[in-house]
Amino acid sequence: MNLSEFDFLLPVSLVASIPVSPRDHSRLLVLDRKNGSARDMIFNQLTDLLIDGDVLVVNNTRVIPARLDGQKRETGAKIELLLLKPYHGNHLSSDGYSDTWEVLVRPYKRVKEGTEIVFGAGELTARICRKSNELVVADFEYKGNFKELLNKLGRIPLPPYIKRPLKEEDREWYQTVYAEKEGAVAAPTAGFHFTEELIERIRKKGVRFVPVTLHVGWGTFRPVRENDIIKHRMESEFYELSCESAEEINKAKKEHRRVIAVGTTTTRVLETAGSAKGMVKNGSGYTDIFIYPGYEFRVIDGLITNFHLPKSTLLMLVSAFAGRENIFRAYEYAVSNKYRFYSYGDAMFII
Repeated sequence: MNLSEFDFLLPVSLVASIPVSPRDHSRLLVLDRKNGSARDMIFNQLTDLLIDGDVLVVNNTRVIPARLDGQKRETGAKIELLLLKPYHGNHLSSDGYSDTWEVLVRPYKRVKEGTEIVFGAGELTARICRKSNELVVADFEYKGNFKELLNKLGRIPLPPYIKRPLKEEDREWYQTVYAEKEGAVAAPTAGFHFTEELIERIRKKGVRFVPVTLHVGWGTFRPVRENDIIKHRMESEFYELSCESAEEINKAKKEHRRVIAVGTTTTRVLETAGSAKGMVKNGSGYTDIFIYPGYEFRVIDGLITNFHLPKSTLLMLVSAFAGRENIFRAYEYAVSNKYRFYSYGDAMFII
Protein backbone atom coordinates (compact mmCIF):
# COMPACT_ATOMS: atom_id res chain seq x y z
CA MET A 1 0.00 0.00 0.00
CA ASN A 2 1.53 3.29 -1.13
CA LEU A 3 1.97 6.34 1.08
CA SER A 4 0.49 8.58 -1.62
CA GLU A 5 -2.88 6.86 -1.10
CA PHE A 6 -3.16 8.69 2.23
CA ASP A 7 -2.43 12.17 0.97
CA PHE A 8 -4.95 14.98 0.63
CA LEU A 9 -4.98 18.75 0.25
CA LEU A 10 -6.10 20.85 3.20
CA PRO A 11 -6.50 24.64 3.15
CA VAL A 12 -4.28 26.19 5.82
CA SER A 13 -7.30 28.18 7.02
CA LEU A 14 -8.89 24.95 8.31
CA VAL A 15 -6.01 24.11 10.67
CA ALA A 16 -7.32 25.06 14.11
CA SER A 17 -4.92 27.14 16.21
CA ILE A 18 -7.10 27.42 19.32
CA PRO A 19 -9.87 25.16 20.63
CA VAL A 20 -13.57 25.93 20.60
CA SER A 21 -14.97 27.20 23.89
CA PRO A 22 -16.74 25.49 25.57
CA ARG A 23 -14.90 22.33 24.51
CA ASP A 24 -18.06 20.35 23.82
CA HIS A 25 -19.31 22.93 21.29
CA SER A 26 -16.95 21.64 18.62
CA ARG A 27 -18.57 20.14 15.55
CA LEU A 28 -19.04 16.39 15.25
CA LEU A 29 -19.16 14.51 11.95
CA VAL A 30 -20.90 11.16 12.44
CA LEU A 31 -19.70 8.57 9.93
CA ASP A 32 -21.49 5.27 9.39
CA ARG A 33 -18.76 2.87 8.30
CA LYS A 34 -21.27 0.39 6.89
CA ASN A 35 -22.70 2.66 4.22
CA GLY A 36 -20.35 5.66 4.27
CA SER A 37 -23.08 8.15 5.13
CA ALA A 38 -22.14 11.23 7.17
CA ARG A 39 -24.17 13.74 9.16
CA ASP A 40 -23.41 16.93 11.05
CA MET A 41 -23.87 17.31 14.79
CA ILE A 42 -22.39 19.21 17.73
CA PHE A 43 -20.18 17.27 20.13
CA ASN A 44 -22.42 17.89 23.13
CA GLN A 45 -25.13 15.96 21.26
CA LEU A 46 -23.01 12.82 21.73
CA THR A 47 -25.52 11.71 24.36
CA ASP A 48 -28.03 11.21 21.54
CA LEU A 49 -25.70 8.66 19.92
CA LEU A 50 -24.85 6.65 23.02
CA ILE A 51 -27.04 4.05 24.71
CA ASP A 52 -27.27 2.53 28.18
CA GLY A 53 -24.48 -0.02 28.57
CA ASP A 54 -22.01 1.53 26.14
CA VAL A 55 -18.42 1.69 27.35
CA LEU A 56 -16.33 4.74 26.49
CA VAL A 57 -12.63 3.98 26.87
CA VAL A 58 -10.44 7.06 27.37
CA ASN A 59 -6.70 7.66 27.53
CA ASN A 60 -5.93 9.37 30.87
CA THR A 61 -2.33 10.31 30.06
CA ARG A 62 -1.20 13.82 30.94
CA VAL A 63 1.12 15.92 28.78
CA ILE A 64 4.32 17.13 30.42
CA PRO A 65 6.07 20.43 29.52
CA ALA A 66 8.54 18.47 27.45
CA ARG A 67 9.98 21.22 25.23
CA LEU A 68 13.11 22.88 26.58
CA ASP A 69 14.94 25.91 25.18
CA GLY A 70 18.64 26.04 26.03
CA GLN A 71 22.10 27.10 24.89
CA LYS A 72 25.27 25.20 24.18
CA ARG A 73 27.65 25.77 27.07
CA GLU A 74 30.62 26.29 24.72
CA THR A 75 29.15 28.73 22.22
CA GLY A 76 25.79 29.94 23.49
CA ALA A 77 24.08 28.65 20.33
CA LYS A 78 20.35 28.06 20.79
CA ILE A 79 19.30 24.43 21.12
CA GLU A 80 15.80 23.02 21.57
CA LEU A 81 15.17 19.64 23.20
CA LEU A 82 11.96 17.66 23.14
CA LEU A 83 11.85 14.95 25.81
CA LEU A 84 10.40 11.73 24.43
CA LYS A 85 10.69 9.09 27.12
CA PRO A 86 13.07 7.91 29.83
CA TYR A 87 15.95 5.95 28.33
CA HIS A 88 15.71 2.19 28.85
CA GLY A 89 12.42 2.81 30.63
CA ASN A 90 8.86 2.83 29.41
CA HIS A 91 7.35 5.39 31.75
CA LEU A 92 8.02 7.89 34.47
CA SER A 93 8.71 6.44 37.89
CA SER A 94 6.14 6.98 40.61
CA ASP A 95 8.54 9.01 42.77
CA GLY A 96 10.08 11.26 40.11
CA TYR A 97 11.33 11.67 36.59
CA SER A 98 14.23 9.84 35.02
CA ASP A 99 17.62 11.54 34.72
CA THR A 100 18.32 10.03 31.28
CA TRP A 101 15.97 10.60 28.36
CA GLU A 102 15.55 9.89 24.67
CA VAL A 103 15.12 13.31 23.08
CA LEU A 104 14.76 15.07 19.77
CA VAL A 105 17.22 17.93 19.22
CA ARG A 106 16.82 20.94 16.99
CA PRO A 107 19.07 21.65 15.18
CA TYR A 108 20.35 18.08 15.23
CA LYS A 109 23.64 18.84 13.49
CA ARG A 110 24.73 21.35 16.12
CA VAL A 111 25.25 18.75 18.83
CA LYS A 112 27.61 15.83 19.16
CA GLU A 113 28.37 13.31 21.88
CA GLY A 114 29.63 15.24 24.87
CA THR A 115 27.86 18.51 24.04
CA GLU A 116 26.45 20.24 27.13
CA ILE A 117 23.26 22.29 26.96
CA VAL A 118 22.27 24.71 29.71
CA PHE A 119 18.69 25.67 30.54
CA GLY A 120 17.39 28.64 32.50
CA ALA A 121 20.01 30.17 34.77
CA GLY A 122 21.94 26.94 34.87
CA GLU A 123 19.57 25.05 37.15
CA LEU A 124 19.34 22.27 34.57
CA THR A 125 22.02 20.88 32.26
CA ALA A 126 21.83 18.17 29.59
CA ARG A 127 24.83 16.26 28.31
CA ILE A 128 24.50 14.43 25.00
CA CYS A 129 25.45 10.78 25.54
CA ARG A 130 24.58 9.21 22.21
CA LYS A 131 23.28 10.09 18.75
CA SER A 132 21.47 7.49 16.69
CA ASN A 133 19.68 8.57 13.51
CA GLU A 134 17.17 11.21 14.63
CA LEU A 135 17.14 10.17 18.28
CA VAL A 136 19.51 11.47 20.93
CA VAL A 137 20.12 10.22 24.46
CA ALA A 138 20.76 12.95 27.05
CA ASP A 139 21.83 12.83 30.70
CA PHE A 140 20.40 15.59 32.91
CA GLU A 141 22.11 17.16 35.90
CA TYR A 142 20.30 19.52 38.26
CA LYS A 143 19.86 20.73 41.79
CA GLY A 144 16.50 20.14 43.41
CA ASN A 145 13.55 18.33 41.84
CA PHE A 146 13.53 17.50 38.12
CA LYS A 147 9.75 17.65 37.83
CA GLU A 148 9.61 21.10 39.42
CA LEU A 149 12.39 22.35 37.15
CA LEU A 150 10.63 20.96 34.09
CA ASN A 151 7.41 22.71 35.08
CA LYS A 152 9.38 25.94 35.51
CA LEU A 153 11.59 25.77 32.41
CA GLY A 154 9.68 23.55 30.00
CA ARG A 155 6.96 24.41 27.52
CA ILE A 156 3.89 22.45 26.48
CA PRO A 157 4.94 20.81 23.18
CA LEU A 158 2.31 22.11 20.78
CA PRO A 159 2.42 20.50 17.32
CA PRO A 160 4.44 22.42 14.70
CA TYR A 161 1.39 23.07 12.52
CA ILE A 162 0.02 25.47 15.16
CA LYS A 163 1.67 28.61 13.80
CA ARG A 164 1.39 31.01 16.71
CA PRO A 165 3.24 31.78 19.94
CA LEU A 166 2.50 29.56 22.92
CA LYS A 167 -0.23 30.92 25.18
CA GLU A 168 -0.48 30.46 28.94
CA GLU A 169 -3.91 28.91 28.28
CA ASP A 170 -2.28 26.07 26.31
CA ARG A 171 -1.24 24.43 29.59
CA GLU A 172 -4.94 23.79 30.17
CA TRP A 173 -6.17 23.63 26.58
CA TYR A 174 -3.65 20.94 25.61
CA GLN A 175 -4.93 18.47 28.24
CA THR A 176 -8.10 16.43 28.51
CA VAL A 177 -10.29 17.20 31.53
CA TYR A 178 -9.59 13.66 32.76
CA ALA A 179 -5.80 13.79 32.27
CA GLU A 180 -4.18 12.12 35.25
CA LYS A 181 -0.99 10.12 34.63
CA GLU A 182 1.97 12.24 33.56
CA GLY A 183 4.19 11.04 30.75
CA ALA A 184 2.89 12.11 27.33
CA VAL A 185 4.68 14.52 25.00
CA ALA A 186 1.62 14.89 22.77
CA ALA A 187 -2.02 14.89 23.78
CA PRO A 188 -4.73 12.31 23.06
CA THR A 189 -6.68 15.02 21.28
CA ALA A 190 -9.96 13.17 20.67
CA GLY A 191 -10.62 13.67 24.37
CA PHE A 192 -10.38 17.46 24.16
CA HIS A 193 -14.09 17.73 23.36
CA PHE A 194 -15.29 16.38 26.70
CA THR A 195 -16.28 18.64 29.58
CA GLU A 196 -17.06 17.60 33.14
CA GLU A 197 -20.69 18.49 32.52
CA LEU A 198 -20.92 16.38 29.35
CA ILE A 199 -19.26 13.42 31.08
CA GLU A 200 -21.82 13.66 33.89
CA ARG A 201 -24.71 13.70 31.39
CA ILE A 202 -23.27 10.69 29.58
CA ARG A 203 -22.83 8.76 32.82
CA LYS A 204 -26.44 9.48 33.81
CA LYS A 205 -27.47 7.78 30.60
CA GLY A 206 -25.86 4.54 31.79
CA VAL A 207 -22.63 4.82 29.82
CA ARG A 208 -19.44 3.66 31.57
CA PHE A 209 -16.21 5.65 31.38
CA VAL A 210 -13.18 3.35 31.51
CA PRO A 211 -9.59 4.67 31.66
CA VAL A 212 -6.47 3.24 30.05
CA THR A 213 -3.06 4.89 29.66
CA LEU A 214 -0.82 5.35 26.65
CA HIS A 215 1.93 7.92 27.05
CA VAL A 216 1.81 9.49 23.61
CA GLY A 217 5.30 9.87 22.21
CA TRP A 218 7.24 9.83 18.99
CA GLY A 219 5.60 6.58 17.91
CA THR A 220 2.31 8.40 17.35
CA PHE A 221 3.52 11.50 15.53
CA ARG A 222 6.66 10.26 13.78
CA PRO A 223 6.32 10.88 10.02
CA VAL A 224 5.99 7.94 7.64
CA ARG A 225 8.87 8.13 5.17
CA GLU A 226 8.53 4.74 3.48
CA ASN A 227 6.62 4.77 0.20
CA ASP A 228 5.46 1.24 1.02
CA ILE A 229 3.72 1.93 4.33
CA ILE A 230 4.10 -1.69 5.47
CA LYS A 231 7.82 -0.98 5.90
CA HIS A 232 7.15 1.76 8.46
CA ARG A 233 8.09 0.87 12.03
CA MET A 234 6.43 2.51 15.00
CA GLU A 235 8.46 3.63 18.01
CA SER A 236 7.30 1.94 21.20
CA GLU A 237 5.10 3.78 23.70
CA PHE A 238 4.25 2.81 27.26
CA TYR A 239 0.72 1.64 28.00
CA GLU A 240 -1.17 0.42 31.02
CA LEU A 241 -4.50 -1.40 31.30
CA SER A 242 -5.70 -2.03 34.85
CA CYS A 243 -7.54 -5.11 36.11
CA GLU A 244 -10.63 -3.00 36.77
CA SER A 245 -10.67 -1.55 33.26
CA ALA A 246 -10.06 -4.95 31.66
CA GLU A 247 -12.93 -6.46 33.63
CA GLU A 248 -15.30 -3.68 32.58
CA ILE A 249 -14.37 -4.02 28.92
CA ASN A 250 -14.54 -7.82 28.91
CA LYS A 251 -17.92 -7.76 30.63
CA ALA A 252 -19.23 -5.46 27.91
CA LYS A 253 -17.86 -7.71 25.16
CA LYS A 254 -19.47 -10.80 26.70
CA GLU A 255 -22.80 -8.98 26.95
CA HIS A 256 -22.53 -7.69 23.36
CA ARG A 257 -22.42 -4.06 24.48
CA ARG A 258 -20.44 -1.51 22.48
CA VAL A 259 -16.86 -0.65 23.36
CA ILE A 260 -16.09 2.79 21.94
CA ALA A 261 -12.53 4.08 21.90
CA VAL A 262 -11.95 7.78 22.45
CA GLY A 263 -8.94 8.35 20.23
CA THR A 264 -6.44 6.40 18.18
CA THR A 265 -4.07 6.00 21.15
CA THR A 266 -6.83 4.34 23.17
CA THR A 267 -7.53 2.12 20.17
CA ARG A 268 -3.90 1.02 20.05
CA VAL A 269 -3.97 0.04 23.73
CA LEU A 270 -7.13 -2.02 23.30
CA GLU A 271 -5.97 -3.72 20.13
CA THR A 272 -2.57 -4.46 21.67
CA ALA A 273 -4.21 -6.05 24.70
CA GLY A 274 -7.00 -7.75 22.75
CA SER A 275 -7.28 -11.42 21.88
CA ALA A 276 -8.76 -12.97 18.74
CA LYS A 277 -12.02 -13.38 20.68
CA GLY A 278 -12.16 -9.70 21.57
CA MET A 279 -11.22 -10.02 25.22
CA VAL A 280 -8.48 -7.80 26.66
CA LYS A 281 -5.73 -8.70 29.09
CA ASN A 282 -4.71 -6.34 31.85
CA GLY A 283 -1.08 -5.36 32.19
CA SER A 284 1.50 -2.76 31.29
CA GLY A 285 4.40 -2.58 28.90
CA TYR A 286 4.99 -0.97 25.57
CA THR A 287 3.33 -1.19 22.20
CA ASP A 288 4.57 -0.53 18.69
CA ILE A 289 1.38 -1.75 17.01
CA PHE A 290 0.86 -0.21 13.57
CA ILE A 291 -2.72 -0.36 12.32
CA TYR A 292 -3.38 0.24 8.63
CA PRO A 293 -6.02 -0.97 6.11
CA GLY A 294 -6.35 -4.73 6.14
CA TYR A 295 -6.11 -4.92 9.92
CA GLU A 296 -8.92 -6.90 11.58
CA PHE A 297 -10.10 -5.12 14.72
CA ARG A 298 -10.58 -7.29 17.78
CA VAL A 299 -12.04 -5.04 20.45
CA ILE A 300 -13.49 -1.70 19.43
CA ASP A 301 -17.00 -1.20 18.03
CA GLY A 302 -16.81 2.57 17.57
CA LEU A 303 -14.22 5.33 17.48
CA ILE A 304 -14.27 8.99 18.44
CA THR A 305 -11.38 10.79 16.77
CA ASN A 306 -10.16 14.10 15.36
CA PHE A 307 -9.29 14.89 11.73
CA HIS A 308 -5.72 13.82 11.07
CA LEU A 309 -2.69 14.91 9.05
CA PRO A 310 -2.11 13.62 5.51
CA LYS A 311 0.14 10.54 5.28
CA SER A 312 0.01 9.99 9.06
CA THR A 313 -0.28 6.67 10.88
CA LEU A 314 -3.40 8.09 12.55
CA LEU A 315 -5.11 8.57 9.19
CA MET A 316 -4.13 5.02 8.27
CA LEU A 317 -5.67 3.70 11.49
CA VAL A 318 -9.04 5.39 10.95
CA SER A 319 -8.95 4.25 7.32
CA ALA A 320 -8.48 0.69 8.56
CA PHE A 321 -11.51 1.02 10.84
CA ALA A 322 -13.94 2.82 8.55
CA GLY A 323 -12.54 1.97 5.13
CA ARG A 324 -10.24 4.24 3.18
CA GLU A 325 -12.90 5.32 0.68
CA ASN A 326 -15.36 6.20 3.46
CA ILE A 327 -12.72 8.23 5.30
CA PHE A 328 -11.60 10.17 2.25
CA ARG A 329 -15.19 10.95 1.26
CA ALA A 330 -15.84 12.13 4.82
CA TYR A 331 -12.67 14.26 4.78
CA GLU A 332 -13.70 15.79 1.46
CA TYR A 333 -17.08 16.60 3.00
CA ALA A 334 -15.40 18.05 6.09
CA VAL A 335 -13.16 20.31 4.00
CA SER A 336 -16.03 21.57 1.85
CA ASN A 337 -18.08 22.28 4.99
CA LYS A 338 -15.16 23.98 6.74
CA TYR A 339 -14.64 21.62 9.64
CA ARG A 340 -11.62 22.50 11.78
CA PHE A 341 -8.70 20.05 11.54
CA TYR A 342 -6.01 18.55 13.77
CA SER A 343 -5.37 18.81 17.51
CA TYR A 344 -7.60 21.80 18.37
CA GLY A 345 -10.09 20.99 15.64
CA ASP A 346 -13.45 19.23 15.38
CA ALA A 347 -14.32 15.57 15.94
CA MET A 348 -15.58 12.54 14.10
CA PHE A 349 -17.59 9.64 15.55
CA ILE A 350 -17.20 6.48 13.48
CA ILE A 351 -19.95 3.94 14.22
